[in-house]
Amino acid sequence: MTEIEEVVDEGTEHKTWKGKLWSVVKVILIIVVTGGLLYYVFSKVPFAKIKSRLVNGDKLWMAAAILSYVTSMLFSSWRLLSFFKSIGLKLDWRFNLRLYFLGLCYNVLLPGGIGGDGYKIYLLHKRYNLPTKKVFWAILFDRLSGFWAIGAIVVGLIILIPNFPFHLAYPLTIVSIGSVIYYFVARKFFRDYTHKFFQAHAKAIGVQSMQLLCIVCLLMAQDFDGKFAPYLLSFLFSSLAAVIPFSLGGGGIRDALLLTLARNFSLPEDMAVYLSFGFYLISIIVALLGVYYVFRPSRLEQGLPKQEVITEEPVDPNE
Repeated sequence: MTEIEEVVDEGTEHKTWKGKLWSVVKVILIIVVTGGLLYYVFSKVPFAKIKSRLVNGDKLWMAAAILSYVTSMLFSSWRLLSFFKSIGLKLDWRFNLRLYFLGLCYNVLLPGGIGGDGYKIYLLHKRYNLPTKKVFWAILFDRLSGFWAIGAIVVGLIILIPNFPFHLAYPLTIVSIGSVIYYFVARKFFRDYTHKFFQAHAKAIGVQSMQLLCIVCLLMAQDFDGKFAPYLLSFLFSSLAAVIPFSLGGGGIRDALLLTLARNFSLPEDMAVYLSFGFYLISIIVALLGVYYVFRPSRLEQGLPKQEVITEEPVDPNE
């Protein structure tokens, strides 16, 4: 048994039988939902078409798509580090990056189990004696910044779609007012998590921008010469649905929603499913890079100081 497995076991050993039963049921639900949705999608668009696009796509553009996604994960790790620093958790960026990829791997290997976020919360609590609730809220705000970034970019893309069914003023007003309310609520009730608020949200824009670049590269791999905006907008909408917990990394849900949106935007259905499924495969491949630290957990802190610094002193909001 590896150290990682021991940590997971230790973190779950106090579960009641109901908790253990729910964990099993949750995994079954995830498999059923993901498999059922993928079956639905491929019953509408033959898998042979998607496979052909993936196999025959331009290899350089495919490689660029993977590189863009990896870059988005680097931005995402950097963004999370900002929220950790806001609560005084001064992690070395290398340790944070390794832990982030390990978390991605856990999301693939343990759907419905401890998961990537759960493991990070437990490990940081165990090693640095930081309240789990404090780490949880830092990770939650990291996710919320991603939602905000999607909303902001959606408004920008709507400008490029003249036949969008709603006037630009509606989404622009919603995002603007929502952003103001979001910031003031965070400053009022969660001040500790807003010391690096603007930095973190700028990085969130970077995360989503690189993922959109991934989609652009996947399109270019098919010698695409049409309009990018409808595909990118559909992808962002599907990204919101992909966070639903009862799926494996958003698989199936993203594909089904992109298929539906393709019909609404009069886009080729096989191209839309190719984009969603191609992105899903890339995310799985990149996540599995973290499997190295599953078998070599001692390498998580290789070359780092023995103990990161935890400070209880207030963080200067102007930093």
